[in-house]
Amino acid sequence: MPAFAVVMIWQFTSIWNDFLFGLVVAPNPSVQPITVALNNLAGSYFVEWNIQMAGALITALPPLLVYIFLGRYFMRGLLSGM
Repeated sequence: MPAFAVVMIWQFTSIWNDFLFGLVVAPNPSVQPITVALNNLAGSYFVEWNIQMAGALITALPPLLVYIFLGRYFMRGLLSGM
């Protein structure tokens, strides 16, 4: 079970952070992943840092919660000798 949890956590993190696939395959902004939307928040000439940092916090929150709630299984799976 812990090894399965490690694979699930790594897969979730990999899919969540997939920028290039979402940028190339999903040209419609309504179906693009959140990392592409975060990149689109930056302007060409002026960056509103408060909006950029709020978006980064919202983007990082789901993987952080996964690691917090499944961290016990993650450590057990890593230490089991996968």
